[in-house]
Amino acid sequence: MDLRLQAPQLAVYEGTTVAPPATAGRSPRRAKQLPSGAVQNALGAVQSLLVLGGSSDIGAAIAERLVPDGCRSVVLAGRRPDAMEPVAARLRAAGAAVTTTHWDAADIGGHADAVKAAWEAAGTDIDCVVMASGVLGDQAHLEDDPAAAAELAVTNYAGPVSALLHVARHLEEQGHGTIVVLSSVAAERARRSNFVYGSSKAGLDAFAQGLADSLVAAGVRVVVVRPGFVHSSMTEGRDPAPMATTPAAVADAVAAAIASGRETVWVPGALRYLMPVLRHLPRPLWRRVSANM
Repeated sequence: MDLRLQAPQLAVYEGTTVAPPATAGRSPRRAKQLPSGAVQNALGAVQSLLVLGGSSDIGAAIAERLVPDGCRSVVLAGRRPDAMEPVAARLRAAGAAVTTTHWDAADIGGHADAVKAAWEAAGTDIDCVVMASGVLGDQAHLEDDPAAAAELAVTNYAGPVSALLHVARHLEEQGHGTIVVLSSVAAERARRSNFVYGSSKAGLDAFAQGLADSLVAAGVRVVVVRPGFVHSSMTEGRDPAPMATTPAAVADAVAAAIASGRETVWVPGALRYLMPVLRHLPRPLWRRVSANM
């Protein structure tokens, strides 16, 4: 395992892509074999980007971070065109060609067409896909309304699973690409205060790791991003947890991971060392510790 501290982002990355032994699983559909992560131009810059959850603060920050480095085509896909338009305007001002398309995490039956439409809107191979869909929810409300908890699970887990499997088929056919999945430090161990959200992110995190292993031979890689508390519109009004971060810091860490070939990102990087300790605390002790988190 290769552990590095990237300054100034203070994000830690782990893991390198290693081809697994051959299995009896399906063969990837692709026209040619390219090196893992061969998604960029000769200078290593992402040239085309798709953000699923195009109005997300973190997704927008990643796009705004990549455009100055050479990303010239961006597709923002989401439910609300009005919410995506300010992001699109900023990206256009920075020099990118931007298209907005419809994608709803909860509309699983429409994902095949939505992903196809995003590729058609790009008009070229898409080098990088960011899965930025997610809602935090209110734990007390979710416990009182099981249907709302199930809807959150669809938005945070089931919907992204469906969409990313469609995305993976397109990237396999290209023979290259990177998928960035926004997980969370909450995926590492459920807390009493947000176990519905945390469990949905735990499922997504595990799925993303398995998806990465399934795509190694296709020249496609997956970057799993585990931020702590992020100051954003989703967390507005909530008390920040220790080691809180920002969308811009997450975006810097993602850009560095794409360029370096890393598979796992913690933001801030200190969480990489803290979470294994918390994850293995005895449950009675964890209850007391997490009650103040």
